[in-house]
Amino acid sequence: MNIFEIDGPCKLSGTVEISGAKNAALPIMAAAVLGNGKTLLESVPDIADIRTMFELLDSIGVKCKRLENGKVEVDASSIDNPVGDYDIVRKMRASFCIIGPLLARCGQARVSLPGGCSSFGHRPVDIHLKGLRALGAEISIENGYVTARVPEGGLVGTEIFLGGTNGPTVLGTANVLMAASMAKGTTVLEYAACEPEIQDMAIFMKKMGAKISGIGTQTLTVEGVDELKPVEHRIIPDRIEAGTFMVGAVMTQSQITISNCCPEHLRAPIDCLRQMGTRICVDKDSMEVSHTGKIRPAHLTTQPYPGFPTDLQAQFMAMLCLASGNSFITEKIFPERFSHVAELNRLSAEINKVGSSVVISGRETLLGAPVMASDLRASAALVLAGLAAEGKTIVNRVYHIDRGYEDIVSKLQALGAAIERKHIDD
Repeated sequence: MNIFEIDGPCKLSGTVEISGAKNAALPIMAAAVLGNGKTLLESVPDIADIRTMFELLDSIGVKCKRLENGKVEVDASSIDNPVGDYDIVRKMRASFCIIGPLLARCGQARVSLPGGCSSFGHRPVDIHLKGLRALGAEISIENGYVTARVPEGGLVGTEIFLGGTNGPTVLGTANVLMAASMAKGTTVLEYAACEPEIQDMAIFMKKMGAKISGIGTQTLTVEGVDELKPVEHRIIPDRIEAGTFMVGAVMTQSQITISNCCPEHLRAPIDCLRQMGTRICVDKDSMEVSHTGKIRPAHLTTQPYPGFPTDLQAQFMAMLCLASGNSFITEKIFPERFSHVAELNRLSAEINKVGSSVVISGRETLLGAPVMASDLRASAALVLAGLAAEGKTIVNRVYHIDRGYEDIVSKLQALGAAIERKHIDD
């Protein structure tokens, strides 16, 4: 088993380059299935979730090959097994994105109900299936698998409302958009997710020949086409990785430069940090972040994009443990996403959970201790807390962070952090 050992408090300085966005790369790799031939993707992070997608695509007959400098070739010339097997799909929720393009390309699909981060609570795929059914797909669920078929007349465009209890569904939008791209006629997706990752996928699909308008809004209009072609595309930078390093600079009272990023994708976190006293100088594709002195408390509520992202909630919670006063965070996207609270409290934080909110009583210092990561973003929060804490922090179950952060130990070491990955016997 691998662990991270951190000796804090650390001071960071220098420049960190942000990798391609995991949450854009995964659905785009699924969308590559729509094109008969070889698609070339650039800036694809080398992380566990991407390797899982490689495994899934390989199992359906698509050949994936990692090239040099973050490039990946996806050869969808042949699909001979339109099945998303449980042993693969259970590892990662984004695997379910394969059902939409398989329906469009092959006319059928059999995909296991998804897995992923279990600490978020119940996350059904009912809106995915509602959208696919609205297009005419015949769907049944049996033995933990979703079986979907295109009727004799093909998929047919229609108006589909994609809203759920906690806002638009990101992966559901991706799935239905991919299926609609090759349906007959016009499809209008109302209350669609407009996250940058969905925008990037839609732009990629337009390069392939899809006719999509309204990109970046909550209404997407799709004119179905008969076929899509393979193309070349560069994945956008990972806004969540960039936000994580921004928080790291604040927590360690440091100044760092974050390169290869899209500041426009981080308007809500940037605004929040500035109100907390952080100095942020923004350029077109880079940011200089520095913080000295007290961290002002804050009131945050996670919301669909362009609101404050749920994927930065845990990191900001770790930072607010060091604020000069009481802070409040309300989780509107995944109301049960608070598994990191108990672990942060092990580091001498003072956090109290009340329903879907937490109250954080800021203190001057955190104290190192052994902690256990429970999901991807929670593990990042614990690493950040360890960088700021006095003494040694051991982060267990770091396979969670390996799912979404490319080479995070080396990046932090290059900034001056005293962090090491070590292997211990189970």
